[in-house]
Amino acid sequence: MATSLKIDDRLKGRVQQLASQRRRSPHWIMLEAIQQYVEREEARESFKQEAMASWAAYTQTGRHLTGEEVSAWLSTWGSDDEKPVPECHD
Repeated sequence: MATSLKIDDRLKGRVQQLASQRRRSPHWIMLEAIQQYVEREEARESFKQEAMASWAAYTQTGRHLTGEEVSAWLSTWGSDDEKPVPECHD
């Protein structure tokens, strides 16, 4: 799929300068920037959807962990006494 992209002269110059510094083509720089943006936004949307699903589950069941419980569990990570995920409760 061929797509054209119109950018102003100032941004075009910045892309060309960066491409020269990185020894890459302006095309490569723009593709990399678009790819990183799309990946970041997809991850952000996934996080948002997961948070909304968690909130919906909480409002339906009331089951949760307190911040203190999560903190205590996380503090065991990487230790010889690493604990499993605590059970949610009402």
